[in-house]
Amino acid sequence: MTIKIFTDSAADLPKELVQRHGIEVVPLMVIDGDKEYEDNVTLDPADMFRGMRQGTAYKTSQISYQTLYSRLSSYAEQGQSCLYLAFSSALSGTYQTGVMVKNDLLEQYPDFELEVLDTKCASFGEGMVVLKTAELAAQGKGMAELVEAAAFYARHMEHIFTVDDLKYLLRGGRVSPIAAFIGGILQIKPILDVEDGKLIPIEKVRGRKKALQRMVEIIRERGVALDKQTIGISHGDDLEAAEQVASMIREAFGTPEVLISTVGASVGAHSGPGTLAIFFLNKERD
Repeated sequence: MTIKIFTDSAADLPKELVQRHGIEVVPLMVIDGDKEYEDNVTLDPADMFRGMRQGTAYKTSQISYQTLYSRLSSYAEQGQSCLYLAFSSALSGTYQTGVMVKNDLLEQYPDFELEVLDTKCASFGEGMVVLKTAELAAQGKGMAELVEAAAFYARHMEHIFTVDDLKYLLRGGRVSPIAAFIGGILQIKPILDVEDGKLIPIEKVRGRKKALQRMVEIIRERGVALDKQTIGISHGDDLEAAEQVASMIREAFGTPEVLISTVGASVGAHSGPGTLAIFFLNKERD
């Protein structure tokens, strides 16, 4: 019996890939006033981005203990081994919830093979780690190899992204009010990455076009075997920009496969519409 791969909706995996690889996705929650939605289940990201453009401020909350316990316990009862690849612990408490659920389940089901890994990744960067691990699981790899592989991919998955409006990062405490104000006036577009699970600004570029060009240059500087690996792109309701960058990547590096994903509601509530992110490996796994 192959090992079941679990993740959360912060991985921003397209539904067709979830179905193709048999991945179990548990949704984070998105809150609008007194209304609570399940990310990408009862709230479509496009609807949320539309609301954000109209001034709605959304909040998010991690997966509840009971929800995750219920989903995993059904596999424990079946004797089905599971590996849960979680959203970065630096950005959410979901990983910690996973650890608590694991400890409690093992008390009730001591033979249940369950591992929980903090990917320290976000959005489709997390999703790319999940996909690569799911491919290995489908080959019948054991838990130890899957955990080692997932940890490697998570450690070497680059997240390079920009946002269209700094106010959403400001709201989440990612930039200072002065930086957001000046950035808005001067059309400064920050380029950020994720280091040890945290968002880190690395450059500032004037204008979105130059920011996208610079992001492709960073792929060249940091990536390896770009003519062999799969590269991921996620976008906050801006498919045109994502397809443009995908074409730039194919032309620049001869990349055989570029996957495009929509930023989900749980991540997009903090990054805002117009977010554009690129995910690729900076090291090959032996």
